[in-house]
Amino acid sequence: MGKKARFSIIGGGFRTQAFLRIAQELPERFEVSGLVVRDPDKGLFIEQEWNVHTYRTLEELLEKEQQDFVVVSVARTVCPDFLFELAKRGIPALTETPPAQDVEGLLRLHELTLSGARIQVSEQYHDQPLHAARQAFVESGRLGTISEAYVSTAHDYHGMNLMRKLLGAGYGQVKIRAMRHETPLMGGPTRSGPPTEETLIHSKRDLAWLEFEDGKLGVYDFCNDQYRSWVRSNSVSVRGERGEIVDQRINVLADYATPQYLDFKRINKGENGNLEGYFLQGIMAGDQWMYHNPFVGSRLNDDEIAIATCLTRMAEYASGGPSSYGLREASQDQYLGLMVQQAIASGEAVTTDVQPWAIID
Repeated sequence: MGKKARFSIIGGGFRTQAFLRIAQELPERFEVSGLVVRDPDKGLFIEQEWNVHTYRTLEELLEKEQQDFVVVSVARTVCPDFLFELAKRGIPALTETPPAQDVEGLLRLHELTLSGARIQVSEQYHDQPLHAARQAFVESGRLGTISEAYVSTAHDYHGMNLMRKLLGAGYGQVKIRAMRHETPLMGGPTRSGPPTEETLIHSKRDLAWLEFEDGKLGVYDFCNDQYRSWVRSNSVSVRGERGEIVDQRINVLADYATPQYLDFKRINKGENGNLEGYFLQGIMAGDQWMYHNPFVGSRLNDDEIAIATCLTRMAEYASGGPSSYGLREASQDQYLGLMVQQAIASGEAVTTDVQPWAIID
């Protein structure tokens, strides 16, 4: 990346902390030029904790600060209002996921796409190192044409995004069948930290079968406690006619008579006597690099690496570069996630419609 990217943030919630930490860890790449935080006490806390200026309104922020783009990190119910306001002012925006809470809101946001508003969506899961390595192997063609993907690692629109990318699925009709199963589960960590006592909670597991128009199958499987649970695992698999990926294992044919068995291997510095620092260098499959960490040397976890990648691409986009994940893609992923929930609630199969954002003039 060229010059340092300067961005402002609207919002002071949990996700904002990740953007602030990334800017702190990568000061040569990013600078936070102010936040909009409506609560004065929360604003004061953020100022003291992160050494940044906060403002109570967007107008005050824009009057006092300069930025290349604005990160909108607020509730999905109010997010569209800020996007319309920034678009009216001609300011590029990177919005949190999902960009709207329902189909009506997504259709309203499509007006911004048609008007040429410069908006990207900070969907980071496909940029997490292992997901990115799997995607790179799929795109290498070694598995052949992809026919199936099983995704049990992220909820709703995040899961739909990973599924569509692995399958190479577009914006056509999808037939969805889904159900929910509830079971008892020992309570685990939350955003506030590890559990402080023994509790038994009701865990809701959503399962959906998505049949895409081109005959490809996606299976969505997610438990609402999966992200932080110590006893519920993530799993991803993808199948083509020449092989499959199952989590970190690859079974693939070199030719019709020669199977190969590979693993995705993380290459970390700072282990076994290495003195280069402690960070992820990348991920290999066999003797080939599938993923290179673009922030080598930084102490970022996988999710922070992915969010930093979103910020980097947004900076390039705001400077005239290409779109990487815009409202069209984000709207389709959110729409499919909403339709999965509709299928669960109704107990009946749901067939999606081709939405206006699917059509490019």
